[in-house]
Amino acid sequence: MTVSSNGKTQGSPKQPGLRVIPLGGLHEIGKNTCVFEYGDDLMLVDAGLAFPSDGMHGVNVVLPDTSYLRENQKRIRGMIVTHGHEDHIGGIPHHLKNFNIPVIYGPRLAMSMLQGKMEEAAVTDRTIIQTVSPRDVVQVGQHFKVEFIRNTHSIADSFSLAITTPAGVVIFTGDFKFDHTPVDGEYFDIQRMAHYGEQGVLCLFSDSTNAEIPGFTPPERAVFPNLERHINAAEGRVIVTTFASSVHRVSMILELALKHGRKVGLLGRSMLNVIAKARELGYIRCPDELFVPIKQIRDLPDRETLLLMTGSQGEPLAALSRISRGEHPQVQVKSTDTIIFSASPIPGNTISVVNTIDRLMMMGAKVVYGKGEGIHVSGHGCQEDHKLMLALCRPKFFVPVHGEHRMLVAHSKTAQSMGVPADNILIIDNGDVVELSPDSIRKGDPVKAGIELLDASRNGIVDARVLKERQQLAEDGVITLLAVISTDGVMAAPPRVNLRGVVTTADARKLSLWAEREITWVLENRWNQLARNTGGKAPEVDWVGVQREIEVGLQRRLRRELQVEPLIIALVQPAPGGTPAYKGRTDAEPDSRPAPRGGRSAGRDRDGSAPRPQPVHGAPVRQLVTAAPASAAALVSSPTAAPVAPPISAPMVVAAPAREPEQEMPANRTRRRRSTAAG
Repeated sequence: MTVSSNGKTQGSPKQPGLRVIPLGGLHEIGKNTCVFEYGDDLMLVDAGLAFPSDGMHGVNVVLPDTSYLRENQKRIRGMIVTHGHEDHIGGIPHHLKNFNIPVIYGPRLAMSMLQGKMEEAAVTDRTIIQTVSPRDVVQVGQHFKVEFIRNTHSIADSFSLAITTPAGVVIFTGDFKFDHTPVDGEYFDIQRMAHYGEQGVLCLFSDSTNAEIPGFTPPERAVFPNLERHINAAEGRVIVTTFASSVHRVSMILELALKHGRKVGLLGRSMLNVIAKARELGYIRCPDELFVPIKQIRDLPDRETLLLMTGSQGEPLAALSRISRGEHPQVQVKSTDTIIFSASPIPGNTISVVNTIDRLMMMGAKVVYGKGEGIHVSGHGCQEDHKLMLALCRPKFFVPVHGEHRMLVAHSKTAQSMGVPADNILIIDNGDVVELSPDSIRKGDPVKAGIELLDASRNGIVDARVLKERQQLAEDGVITLLAVISTDGVMAAPPRVNLRGVVTTADARKLSLWAEREITWVLENRWNQLARNTGGKAPEVDWVGVQREIEVGLQRRLRRELQVEPLIIALVQPAPGGTPAYKGRTDAEPDSRPAPRGGRSAGRDRDGSAPRPQPVHGAPVRQLVTAAPASAAALVSSPTAAPVAPPISAPMVVAAPAREPEQEMPANRTRRRRSTAAG
C-alpha cells in the first residue's frame, strides 16, 4: 500500500489498526504524554508536565489537555513510565484526580518518586504501582505486550520500550543517549534493541531533543574532571546547583565532596527527596556522616563545606534563587564562595537563570557556568546517537517525537540519510493520530489537544479567560466602576471610577464622564431587553447583563480614545424604583452616536444593528435584588473617590452567570471577564 508525502494512504485499511496519539511533547519541550490504542484497549506512555512561560501569570504547572482520556477512561488498561523526570511523570497525580488508571508499570526510582507525589496529592487509591526490571515484559490489555529495555539517560533507571501489537512491533525510545561509561554501571542494552531490529520493527518513535546537534552526546563522566578542578581550586565554600533528578550528576558531586574532605548540606525539597530515594534504592552510595544539617554546616570552616541545592533554572522559589535575592534564612552569599551551575537552561528559562547569575556576581561570588566550562552534558542523544538507534532498529516507518518542530525536521532528515523513505516518515503535532498497519502509516482525524494550566495549589485550573484577564492586569491595569441604577431603569447617582495600574493621559473626571455616557446609553437602549415587568412590585432585572453592557461599552471607548485595554469591572448597585434620577453633568460631552429608532423600546445595538432576541449572552432575566437599598445619595459621595463598601441592606451585584456557549456571543463582541457576585 502506498503512502503519500502528506502522510495519507491510498485506500486505508478497513480492519481496526494501531493508533498512536501524542497529547504532549510535540513542537515543544516537556509534558510528554502519548496514547497507544488498539481495538478497545488504550495504554498511556508517560504523563509529564512543563514549566510556564513568562506570560502565564500565576501559573505553576503546564499539563496537556486530557479531555480525550477523560472521554475514554473506561478503555484505559494501564500506563507505562519510561523514567522519573518531571516531564514524564509530573502530571500523573493530577490526572489521577480526573480518571482512574488501573495499573502503572515503571522503573524502581521513578515509581518511588511517583509514590511520594501521589501520597501528597491523596490519590494513592486511584491506581496500582508495579515496578519493573530490565527485560521485564508486561501485558497491558489484550493487545499490548511491553518489554522494558535498559537505556542510558541523565537519570538512573531509564528505559526504552518494545511494544508488541497485532500490527507489529513499535520501538518507543523515551529519552536516551548512548553512554558507554555510565556512572551507575548500568549499560544501554544494545543487544536487545538489535534483536528487535533483526526481528523487524514496524515503527520507531524516537526522542528528537538534540536532533540539530552533530556528533555523539558526551558521556556523563565527562563532567567529572571539570567539576573536580573547580571544587579543588575553591578557597571558600562550594555551592553547586543542578537538577535534583540528575542522579548521576548528584552522585558524582557527592563523590567529589567526600574525596576533597567537604561536608555536604542539602537545600531544596526536591533535592532532599530525590537523594533520599536514590540512596534507599542504591543508586547513590555514600556514608551518612557526609551530610550535615544546614543549620549546623554554618559552624564548619568554609573550606570544608559544599552546599548542593536546587535553582539551576532560576525558579523564583528555589533555594539558589532565594539566596541570590538575599531572602534565604540560613544561607547568605560570601565573596569567597564558588557557585557552580552544573546544568543548562531549559528553553524559556534563560532570562531567569541569567538574572540569578548576575545577582550572585554582584554579591561578590565567583560563578562558574556555561558550555565552555565543561560542567554539564545533555542526557539526550545527538545526531550520531540517532543514527545508531536507527541502525539498530531498522524501522519500516519513523516518527520523530519529543522536541520542537525544527528538531523533528532535523531528525526526519537523519532518518532519511539512514535509508528510511521520506514517504514512510510522519512529522506530527499534539493531538495528531498516527494510524499504523503492517504495510501503511497515515494521519487520522486529530483528537482534542492543548494545555491545562494549574495554579500554585495544583488543583485550580487557570483557563484561557482567566489567563487573559491576568495578562490584561499585568499589561494595562484594572478599572473598577460603581454604578447606582434604580429598578425602573434610571441612573440614581454619578458613577464612581477607580484606576489601578492604568497609565492614561485622561484625568479621573474625564473617565467618570465617559462612564456616565456608557451607563446612560445602556439604560436608553438596552433596558427593555434586560428588565421585564412580571406584575410584581418591582421588575425582574438581569443586573449581570447590565454590568456586561457597561463593561463592553467602556472597553470600546478606552480602546478607541486612549489605545489601552485595561480589565474593567463594573459593579452595579441597585436602587429602589422611584429613586430620583441623576441629571448628569452640564459639562458632559454630547453623545454623537445615532439614537436607535423608537428610543428605549427599540433596543438597537451601538452600531445600529438589529436587536438581539434575548438578554445579553443568552442569560435569562432574573430577579437578583429584593432588599430595598439605602438611598442613592448616601452611596456616592464623589464621582472619582475610591469606592467604599455599600450598606448591608443594599446588596451589590457582582456575580456572573455560568459561562455561556461561545456561539451565543455577538460577532462584534470581545469576550470580557465575568464579574463575581456578593450578596
